[in-house]
Amino acid sequence: MPNLSLSLARGAVTSPFKRAGRPDATLPADHHHRPAAPAAPGPLAAYRRICAFPETGPLPVTYPHVLGFPLAMGLMTGRRFPLPVTGLVHTWIEITAHRTLHPADRLELTVRAEAMTPHRRGTEVTVVTEARRADELVWESRSGYLSRHATRTTTPPAPAAPEPALPAVAEWQLPAGLGRRYGAASGDRNPIHLYPLTARLFGFPRAIAHGMWTVARCLAEAPQPHLIRSVRADFRAPVLLPGTVTYASDGAAFQLRGHDGRLHLTGTARTAREAATDGRS
Repeated sequence: MPNLSLSLARGAVTSPFKRAGRPDATLPADHHHRPAAPAAPGPLAAYRRICAFPETGPLPVTYPHVLGFPLAMGLMTGRRFPLPVTGLVHTWIEITAHRTLHPADRLELTVRAEAMTPHRRGTEVTVVTEARRADELVWESRSGYLSRHATRTTTPPAPAAPEPALPAVAEWQLPAGLGRRYGAASGDRNPIHLYPLTARLFGFPRAIAHGMWTVARCLAEAPQPHLIRSVRADFRAPVLLPGTVTYASDGAAFQLRGHDGRLHLTGTARTAREAATDGRS
């Protein structure tokens, strides 16, 4: 399993030598792999606490992504990966859970880069994570990561229609150390999440919350989070720490808004029954 700290250090060293937006750039065909193993109890318990998932029961639907993140970092900081990992922005994630997973399940993980596409703000890469149990695909995710750079697009995009605000459900006070706590639980110690000084090195006025924490925290508010089978979330704006955010939801759809109304996150989460109902409608 790649060491995340070493991967981040390698990415910081190699990023200046990579030029995003090269027309001849291709993705490596590498598949980064973790042999079958159960979830480690200590990190899983810490993850449940920081995200407010139930202390016992099935794996949170987001947790295989956490288990696979070191593999993704190993892929994206590799010499053959064409985009500089420094400054990559996680823009969206889709998760499909084909089975209910449990802490004792021995999950085999595979991560690969699937596609690289032009974006109005740069180049976006899709990274796929798959979890198998006894050779059966039981969980998968797709994540978009944006490398921002100048593009040749001269026509400004049409302004998107404002999304209607969902009913407010709860207000959360987020402490300054949230990024460090989540980083300790997840292993993602990207400096933009840790301290104001390290965040300012990358253009943020203060440390920002992990996007995957915001998704997980919203999903933990579902009446029965263990029944969730599909998730789509889009990261709209960073959440500065410390800060106050409002969780809003109408059932399947959810949002995270700042105290000034700024939209940080939008998403949908469906159970297997809801997904089947949508398919028949």
